Parts: sequence; C-alpha cells; structure tokens
Amino acid sequence: MTKMALIVSEFNSEITARMKIAAEERAKELGAEIVVVYSVPGALDSPFALKKALKRKDVDCAAVLGAVIKGETDHDAVVANTAADKIVQLSLEFEKPVGFGVMGPNCTWEKAEERAEGYGKRAVEAAVKLCRL
Repeated sequence: MTKMALIVSEFNSEITARMKIAAEERAKELGAEIVVVYSVPGALDSPFALKKALKRKDVDCAAVLGAVIKGETDHDAVVANTAADKIVQLSLEFEKPVGFGVMGPNCTWEKAEERAEGYGKRAVEAAVKLCRL
C-alpha cells in the first residue's frame, strides 16, 4: 500500500478544507494510506512541512494543497511560483513523488471554488501514480 503525506495550507481554508476532503477520498479510492497530515499557515510555508514529511521512512509520496488567490498586487505570483519551485526541488532531492495541488497565480475566488475538489483529487492521483513507476 502506498503511504503518503498531505500538506494543507490554512490560508483560504474555505477552499483548502474542501481540497483536503477530496484528496482524502481519492487516496482511499486508490488504496493509498495518508499517514500524516501537516497543516501550514500558507502555501509558501508548505516546503518546510513537505521536507519534514519526505524525510519520514513511512512516507512514499506526498500531496501539497493550497489556494493562492489573486489580490491587488502581484504577490500571488511570487507565492505560487516560489512554492512550486521549492516543492519540485524537494521532490527531486528526496526522490519521492509530490502531487502539486496549489492553485494560483491569477486565481480568483470563484475559480478556486469551482476547482477545489478537482485539485485535491488530482494532486493525490499524481503522487500515487508516480509512486508506482
């Protein structure tokens, strides 16, 4: 059985809570076990928790969930792009798959609501499928 970690951003929790539920459901459908869930303040904090998770011997893969919503500045692009870069680096460093379920940049609240469940499911699915390579 594939054992995985789930890292979930608390920022925009109305969205990320729905992503988490969808991710947990998809993991169960795929026969994967979520052995640890780390809640982090925001998407930019995800790499820290992800590194802790990937160091664990009982974790084969991980999924990172977050919703970076467009504001009045370009801060959303900085957050989303930096998080993506660090998450990919950690996946390669630890040679463990990480499903990327962070929405943004340029994501509106409405689009985030529409896509929440899909992002959660696809992040888990990607991690589990890559784990089976």
